[in-house]
Amino acid sequence: MDLKSFIRDIDDFPQQGVTFKDIIPLLLDANAMRKTSKMLFDMIGETKIDKVIGMESRGFFFAPLLADKLNAGFVPVRKPGKLPFEKISHAYGLEYGTDILEMHTDSILRGEKVLIHDDVLATGGTAAAVCKLVEQLGGEIVQCNFLIELEFLKGREKLSDYNVRSLLKY
Repeated sequence: MDLKSFIRDIDDFPQQGVTFKDIIPLLLDANAMRKTSKMLFDMIGETKIDKVIGMESRGFFFAPLLADKLNAGFVPVRKPGKLPFEKISHAYGLEYGTDILEMHTDSILRGEKVLIHDDVLATGGTAAAVCKLVEQLGGEIVQCNFLIELEFLKGREKLSDYNVRSLLKY
């Protein structure tokens, strides 16, 4: 199954000059979604994972599925103002601006093994910010796992200290 055939390009979204990789067609097809979940899981290998982090919002699609399959907890990382409990935050750059991510302070315990998952690795700013949050709480990042990597944006360079795996590369 060619998973790339389920990824739709949308030009000039969210702003002029950006081509958005829309994964909704993949999510709408049960077989494609099942195959994607299995392939993302297979990229992890035999490593014990305690927590799987998914970033708002499209990281929420597959991260809980991976957490379930790994018998691990799921940690949502959110944009400002969405988490009700004590939190830490980190500002980061996007390919088209800046943003802030937050995580509850009790999400990761010192020494826990963490898988970070998101739908797209672009400039690497989002994932790098989450890595900082995990390390601030004392977690050990086992892998940064992505559905799509936009290689021309060189986001992997910001994550050079980590094991980075991506399923589809553009």
